Amino acid sequence: MPGPTKRPPVLVLRDVAKSFGPVVALRSGSLSVDAGSIHGLVGENGAGKSTLVKIVAGVHRRDSGTFELDGAAVDFGSTADSKAAGVAVIYQEPTLFPDLSVTENIFMGRQPLGRGRRIDRAAMRTEAESLFRRLGVMIDPRRPARGLSIADQQIIEIAKAISLDARVLVMDEPTAALSGVEVDRLFAVARSLRDEGRALVFISHRFDEVFDLCDTVTVMRDGDYVSTDATADTSVEQIVARMVGREVSDLFPKVDATVGDVVLEVEGLTSVGTFHDVTFSVRAGEIVGLAGLVGAGRSEIARAVFGVDRYDAGHVRIAGRDLRAHNPRAAIRAGIGFVPEDRRKQGLVVDSSVARNVAGAIRGGLARAGVLTSRAETRAAGPWAARLEVKTNALDMTAATMSGGNQQKVVLAKWLATNPRLLIVDEPTRGIDVGTKAEVHRLLSDLAGQGMAILMISSELPEVLGMADRVLVVREGRITAELDRDSATPEAVMHAATVTTVPAAGADTRTEVTA
Repeated sequence: MPGPTKRPPVLVLRDVAKSFGPVVALRSGSLSVDAGSIHGLVGENGAGKSTLVKIVAGVHRRDSGTFELDGAAVDFGSTADSKAAGVAVIYQEPTLFPDLSVTENIFMGRQPLGRGRRIDRAAMRTEAESLFRRLGVMIDPRRPARGLSIADQQIIEIAKAISLDARVLVMDEPTAALSGVEVDRLFAVARSLRDEGRALVFISHRFDEVFDLCDTVTVMRDGDYVSTDATADTSVEQIVARMVGREVSDLFPKVDATVGDVVLEVEGLTSVGTFHDVTFSVRAGEIVGLAGLVGAGRSEIARAVFGVDRYDAGHVRIAGRDLRAHNPRAAIRAGIGFVPEDRRKQGLVVDSSVARNVAGAIRGGLARAGVLTSRAETRAAGPWAARLEVKTNALDMTAATMSGGNQQKVVLAKWLATNPRLLIVDEPTRGIDVGTKAEVHRLLSDLAGQGMAILMISSELPEVLGMADRVLVVREGRITAELDRDSATPEAVMHAATVTTVPAAGADTRTEVTA
């Protein structure tokens, strides 16, 4: 007796190509997603993932290749066509109408009408409450969207997709800005959608999440399809090798460096309600990692040291000299470079050229008779762009058109051009691909080897453990442990980041944690 007939995949793209003028974004993109499954899509920046997703979303039309939905050929001419066919894309940073309520955002453009063809607000609110119950989350449908966390905004986009009966949901880097608890909630929602029989595509640079959530994973490289495997039948090492086209046996190429004199001293730094009595130092040739949970105060400490944020008490010294508080210009003159967490909003002028961005922190020294020319910016930026292997055809290319990895290199080049004594890097590899991560790690190791002091903040524990000579653990605005490289195990760091201790009166608030 024949077994049940296997249903065809819900979504199929086969040998899809797309070019933008002379630039080939996709040579042969392929993806096959079954109903009731979560399909991972991975690849380095520039591999073609975003272009493939935009074809599915109706943003771009393919030049050639096969595109099928439920076994029927489709060719979306707009995002409206894609949504009408049952496809929804959940982006890393959703774009809701901030002054409208949660309910109004879900039903925008298709509000139910009651008597007199007036909008039936009660029906909308009831349906929104039903959607959130179905997803197992508690969001007040009456509250305005303004002020909602990125995690809640993504849930609202998912609720909107379900209300439209979307059969295919594409989640593009949805966890990049989420805390661990928010990621867990999002994954629970994704699994419930899979169990309803929907097809999900999950795009991420975080391999632990891909292997935790996805049933299948497809790898792309340089605009081409490489492979598709069940996650149970492959490994992180195999996926990495396929993504970069070479073996990457060591993502953290840390080399031992000679540790010199103290460059940065932070003593008793306090910002009421944010962090308290923070004391530490960083020496020349040393990489010191700040670890801890999201919201522990790590970034705020770094911003205060650089002078972006104010603090209420304490001292910051560079090479033994007090640094003027709340004065980034003084910090730069003293030899501090600061690569912020949000490279697009805080580290770059995205509408300006690569040359102007790289020269941004040294422009005063490039001007002649008060005049700064593009030629001077290009001449100053060229060596740094070359050293960091920024992949751009011309230094006059705008930063907004570059991949995340190249944008990060531009921000690093900008601060390295100042020849800093101390480099503060906040989430140096967030949202960039594995190959570029290895390049950034190698650069940081080389800089430390040349005697630069580096303070590195990262939410990725393997990155902290792989690159830091010492690890400072921050919990609720306090440093709770200081661990050397040998003692900094995952268990020790997480214990110090999560276990609350109540010190005796007058006792040191630090908790000494050993492996």
